[in-house]
Amino acid sequence: MLSDRIVAYLEKQLNTKIEYGKLDITFYRDDFNSGDEFKAPKKTELNFSLDGKKVILIDDVLFTGRTIRSALDAILDFGRPDKVELLALIDRRFRRELPIQPNYVGKTIDSIHAQKVRVYWKEHDKKDQVILLDEQ
Repeated sequence: MLSDRIVAYLEKQLNTKIEYGKLDITFYRDDFNSGDEFKAPKKTELNFSLDGKKVILIDDVLFTGRTIRSALDAILDFGRPDKVELLALIDRRFRRELPIQPNYVGKTIDSIHAQKVRVYWKEHDKKDQVILLDEQ
């Protein structure tokens, strides 16, 4: 949803078509086989090579950096980009486990590990909203 909106906005502003795809990182995650919850893979929609391209990964919440590490592993199966950048709607800058920093940020928040960031999307949740929750 976030990436769909950003690409649509940029295409309108720039009056050009952007090569755009969606990447499923399910099998690239380091926690894929952990826990009892089954993680059903989604569909990767990437119908072009990434060779020589500038790629911008888009994530709603950047926390530990592990999701982005998985995405970096996954994109290499689709080519070798010249450059990879990261856009995050919310950057939870504390508790990063990997040296991953966003190039573009919507909002940076300071939160403790016990808190969760919940992103609601109009398409699924009938509202656009980001809230910080204390775990119970």
